[in-house]
Amino acid sequence: MKAVVQRVKACSVRVGDTRVARIGKGLLVFLGIGHQDRASDAEYLAKKIVHLRIFEDAGGKTNRSLLDVAGRMLVVSQFTLYGDCRKGRRPSFIAAAPPDRAEGLYLSFVASVRKAGVEVETGRFQAKMEVSLTNDGPVTLLLESPE
Repeated sequence: MKAVVQRVKACSVRVGDTRVARIGKGLLVFLGIGHQDRASDAEYLAKKIVHLRIFEDAGGKTNRSLLDVAGRMLVVSQFTLYGDCRKGRRPSFIAAAPPDRAEGLYLSFVASVRKAGVEVETGRFQAKMEVSLTNDGPVTLLLESPE
């Protein structure tokens, strides 16, 4: 499982003319699920991201987590994180889990974040989405589950 995590001041997701999600201060997480991923990967990444100390404390040091700042999370499914661009000019996505398997793990990740006490908004799985954000920092991190 792969995640691109961005610290944001605000972000939102639109599907067509409808805004389906919006948060203020918090984290935007693009989540990709691979063939080998399991529920344990979703739980691991959820805990890791929720507890990342990437928000500034009073002294300006990145010492605070999403929980510490009462931030929210917006999670967007992103199978293209498994795009392999090593050969040719068109990415191959064979390493990405098929949608029926990926959706369950995506929802498991979201449930684990909620269980940790974070308010979560989500994009719409398998929809063409427009994601708008104001990156804070900017702070952008790449994470992978241990498996």
